[in-house]
Amino acid sequence: MNIEKVIDLLSNEESDERMSGFIKYYANKLWAEYNEYLMNEIVVIENKVKELPIVIPNASIRKPYNAIVSISCEEMTDITLSGLTEEAQGLKIEKQENGKSFRISGTPKESGTFDVTLRYKYRGLSVERLYLERMLQIIINPDPRDLWKDKSVPEDIEYPKDNTAKEYVKVAALPNGTPQKDIVAASKRGRSHAQEGKPRDDDFRLYHDEKTNWYVIAVADGAGSAPYSREGSRIACNIAVEHCKEQLADSENFDDDINLYHLDQKSEAAGKAISADIYKIVGNAALKAHKAIAAEAQQKGRKTKEYSTTLLLAICKKYNFGWFVASFWVGDGAICLYNQADKTAMMLGMPDEGEYAGQTRFLTMPEIFSDSNKFYQRMNCRIVPDFTALFLMTDGVSDPKFETDANLRSYNKWNELWADLKENGVELADDNEEAANQLLNWLDFWSPGNHDDRTIAILY
Repeated sequence: MNIEKVIDLLSNEESDERMSGFIKYYANKLWAEYNEYLMNEIVVIENKVKELPIVIPNASIRKPYNAIVSISCEEMTDITLSGLTEEAQGLKIEKQENGKSFRISGTPKESGTFDVTLRYKYRGLSVERLYLERMLQIIINPDPRDLWKDKSVPEDIEYPKDNTAKEYVKVAALPNGTPQKDIVAASKRGRSHAQEGKPRDDDFRLYHDEKTNWYVIAVADGAGSAPYSREGSRIACNIAVEHCKEQLADSENFDDDINLYHLDQKSEAAGKAISADIYKIVGNAALKAHKAIAAEAQQKGRKTKEYSTTLLLAICKKYNFGWFVASFWVGDGAICLYNQADKTAMMLGMPDEGEYAGQTRFLTMPEIFSDSNKFYQRMNCRIVPDFTALFLMTDGVSDPKFETDANLRSYNKWNELWADLKENGVELADDNEEAANQLLNWLDFWSPGNHDDRTIAILY
């Protein structure tokens, strides 16, 4: 049957006008049904493709990236992947020889979530040459450091303190040209403080007596929970060092006791004399610092604990037989005599905690001084032939670099720290005054979860 006969049968002797409307009506209806069928077919295909496990691994800003994205579907042809450029994101897309894999590579220079368009044809689709799409995403993670803000401290804050501090004490060589040890120290406001526009709570103080050749070093960590701890740490360092400075200005008797103690360290008399000297110097330095903080608090009508701070204090001098070092320690942080020559790391005490884990004892606590036996245990002395460095640091440095008390006792961990300093631009060479800037820059090291104030002093 030809088309004319079909039309004759369908016309049912209707007028040409009605017949034309009839055909137009059914044509539109059939086209609508066909388009709906086609759309349903496309939706089914797109859903199948969406279920394919096509994932673009996350990238990180400023870190080299290289990933292969593979499409394992035989029905998909003429596949393309687009949306990333070296100019915009720092990444390029390269189609591989098999036509179904793509290499994404480069060094991302912008963080965020970016759309990547997957275009393809699908075998068996009723309409030829129709491209379909699936949207993919690549996440370029930001550098965590970029998320930290560096807010200024309010100008009208009580007890203002610079966000950073550094100092280098250069000690001239002996007349015969023998170099003497120098001291370098640096302190930096922690990221957690900078994020909230809070001041640096750490402090330090250095001193060298050119006449007697005594070194005095103090570092202190003001408690983050105490509103005026920044002043507590400043007072602690200044008062403690000033007291030692006064006591060591005329140290002949102390020198004699040290020489006798060196000759016979098992002598009860020599031991008692040294203990009394250390108590008089570093013990009373801590007590005076405690009283000075209490006096400041009383003057302001505040509680002493509002000025809570740790204190790590050391005095040191070279003799013909070697070095004498004495220390006082309350709170966390670390004091260590590190010596590469004999591969030793000698802790001059250990971080002490309160009644509960995670608590720190502070110089401002009256119980620190109420038990004389425990107070004496906070003091320490050592005689050593020589050492590479005497370290004093707050927990902002010791926590990320050592993590555990056991590691603080490990020579290897201290050796790693020494190497870390050198490998990251701190040149601990004789008379290198630039080491103060270098050490301050080093304090900006990244350690996830460790964003406290950081202070370190090194006699080397």
